[in-house]
Amino acid sequence: MSDSKQVFIFGYSGHSYVILDSLLDAGYQISGYFDCSKASKNPFNLEYLGFEGKENVSDIVRQNFVFPTIGENSIRKKLIDLFERNHLKQFVAVDPSANVSGSVKIGVSSYIGKNACVNALSAIGKGAIINTSCVVEHECEIGDYSHIGPGSILCGNVKIGSNAFIGANSVVKQNISIGPDILIGAGSTVVKSIDSGTVYFGNPAKSK
Repeated sequence: MSDSKQVFIFGYSGHSYVILDSLLDAGYQISGYFDCSKASKNPFNLEYLGFEGKENVSDIVRQNFVFPTIGENSIRKKLIDLFERNHLKQFVAVDPSANVSGSVKIGVSSYIGKNACVNALSAIGKGAIINTSCVVEHECEIGDYSHIGPGSILCGNVKIGSNAFIGANSVVKQNISIGPDILIGAGSTVVKSIDSGTVYFGNPAKSK
């Protein structure tokens, strides 16, 4: 990683405030934000730099870092595609309060939130979110662009497919697999593997 800790963020509302807190606590300097329009609220006093999908973004960003601060999986994927097309510098954002094993592998543009715990030999894809106070136990695999909601617990050897969403305070039993693009409702308990469908919720989680 470069000595420079200048970051341009993409998205500026809701979930982005949480990531901004983490970046600032980690010593990064925020150079401004891109979004679909100028934000009506500006709690961090950031400069608006234009549409988040503009293809000439590299002319503004230059050699500094970029980070997607949007909770929606599909939009985050589009932003990372933009970063890759423009050869922009990505990194992993880890809140200083998080506890991440040194054996964990994490893809670029992923975020590990406040008080999250990621244990030994887990692997997290690019553009994933491990939100506030999550527990990701040993040897879990989390796919690209997935979002693990606040307070969720993934027991050992859980596999989460790409673009999946695990709602807040959900629990996934050990050795369970959840396929791509599946949404698990908040507070659910997953006790059997899920490889198809779209939305599951409840205790035990069942298809909507």
